[in-house]
Amino acid sequence: MATKKTVLTKDKIISFYMNHVLENNEKPKSIYQFAQQNGFSEAEFYTFFGTLEAIEKEIFIQFFDKTIELLEKNPAYASYEMRSKLLSFYFTFFELLTANRSYVLYALQQHKNQLKNVMILADVRKKFKNYIGEITTDDFRIQIERFQEYQEKATTESLWIQFLLTLKFWMDDSSAGFEKTDIYIEKSVKAAFELMNITPIESLIDFGKFIFKEKIQKQD
Repeated sequence: MATKKTVLTKDKIISFYMNHVLENNEKPKSIYQFAQQNGFSEAEFYTFFGTLEAIEKEIFIQFFDKTIELLEKNPAYASYEMRSKLLSFYFTFFELLTANRSYVLYALQQHKNQLKNVMILADVRKKFKNYIGEITTDDFRIQIERFQEYQEKATTESLWIQFLLTLKFWMDDSSAGFEKTDIYIEKSVKAAFELMNITPIESLIDFGKFIFKEKIQKQD
C-alpha cells in the first residue's frame, strides 16, 4: 500500500533550507536540486517562494513575527512604557536568534559585500519601523514636537541603526550566555532614549565606557 505523501508547507521548506545550510555550510545550488533532495517538485516550491533568497528573508521575518507574538502573550506587556517595550523586544528577539545562532551567522556573513547581507533584513526593517511607530506613545511624541517635523521619522531610522549595531555586537559576542549583549542592549537603549530626550550625558558616558572597554581595549 502506497504511503500518503506529506503535505508541503512554507514552514517545511524553511526547515529543509535551514537544515541544508547547517549540514553543508552553503545554500542549495539551485531550486531544482533543493526540491529533488527534499522530495518535492520545483513547481511545488514556486507555490510558496519565488527564489531561494526569498526563503532567507522569510526566516528573519518569522523571527520578528514570533518575537511580537511572544511579547503579546504577556498580559503585562501592553502596560509597559515605550522604552520597556523596546527592551522586551530586543531581549526576546535575540533569544530567538541565539537559539538559531549557527544559521543566523551564516546568513549574515555569507557575502563579502556587507550590503548584500543586510539586504536580507529589508523586510524586517519595514516591520521594525512599523513596530516603533506602534509603541511610540503620545507623551514621547509631545516631547519631540518642539523639534523639526521629520524628528519622528529620524527617530525610527536611528533606532533601526541601533538595531543593526546591536545585531553586529551579538554576532561578535563570545561571552557566556551572551551576557555582554544583554548589557549592550540595556545601555544602548537607555542612551538612545535619553539622547532623544536631549538629556544624554550620564547614559551616553556609561555606554561609551562599555563600548571602549569591549572594542578598543581588546585591540591593545
